[in-house]
Amino acid sequence: MTPGAESGGGLAARGEDGIWQQIFNFDQYGELLGLVHGSLLAGALLGLVGGLAGVFVIMRDLPFAVHGISELSFAGAAAALLMGVNIVAGSIVGSLLAAAAIGMLGVRARDRNSVIGIIMPFGLGLGVLFLALYQGRAANKFGILTGQIVAVDTPQLSWLVGVSAVVLTALALIWRPLTFASADPEVAEARGLPVRGLSLGFMVVLGLAVALCVQIVGALLVLALLVTPAAAAARLTASPVLLPVLSVVFAFVAMEGGILLALGSAIPISPYVTTLSFLIYLGCRLVGSRRARRARPAAVAGSLPDGVKVDT
Repeated sequence: MTPGAESGGGLAARGEDGIWQQIFNFDQYGELLGLVHGSLLAGALLGLVGGLAGVFVIMRDLPFAVHGISELSFAGAAAALLMGVNIVAGSIVGSLLAAAAIGMLGVRARDRNSVIGIIMPFGLGLGVLFLALYQGRAANKFGILTGQIVAVDTPQLSWLVGVSAVVLTALALIWRPLTFASADPEVAEARGLPVRGLSLGFMVVLGLAVALCVQIVGALLVLALLVTPAAAAARLTASPVLLPVLSVVFAFVAMEGGILLALGSAIPISPYVTTLSFLIYLGCRLVGSRRARRARPAAVAGSLPDGVKVDT
């Protein structure tokens, strides 16, 4: 159960004020803060993993793939819940199966999208079936879809740390060739880079990253960590150094801010994380648009002959 859920439920009887206190309730906040050290550490790891992996999701135009992988990750987690085994392991197995299928069967963008469109409803249907057969707590079912704030116990945190280390190590090893292959695959292949192998390798890494994010924000809203922060950063810079840094910062702020805001409420964590991610993206989009408007007259003026001025 989410911290503050019992008090939040009682406050609902007080009318509109009760509803707002369910969303933002900071009573006994200091005591509740001690319960989520594991979640805060997991959130920091997911911010790092999601921010870095998201850079290549945007570069390679894979947001739809993220959603497709998350559906089978959901199915794997639901199957693990039904069988009473480790949910993180089930989520990882589902993600890797989806990532491998997309990576091997969908080389071209059109084929890839078709494969994803087939996998998504299949994974979602399996997940719904497994949850329907599960006779345990309803909160466990709901948490797989929308995330949980205190669901990170010590064994689960160990899984998250271990898998995060694998993802970060893999990204560090393939970062430069993958960047080249993502920016210009034809030239990269002509230079002798294993473009197909890099693509499949990144899909496996992406599958692991999706499985990690599903544990906190849920299967339905995993795009908020693996797409939105990187898309926001891309609105501000195209620098190969600054882009991943900003993406990680935005993902970290969304994760940690979402956890801290959801701490005292009766609301799942995912609405807070997704709202913060969207607000960050909106702000970056506005800043990027203003920069573009300012740069346009200067670019036009620079292309004119000497002595010709632009009316502003």
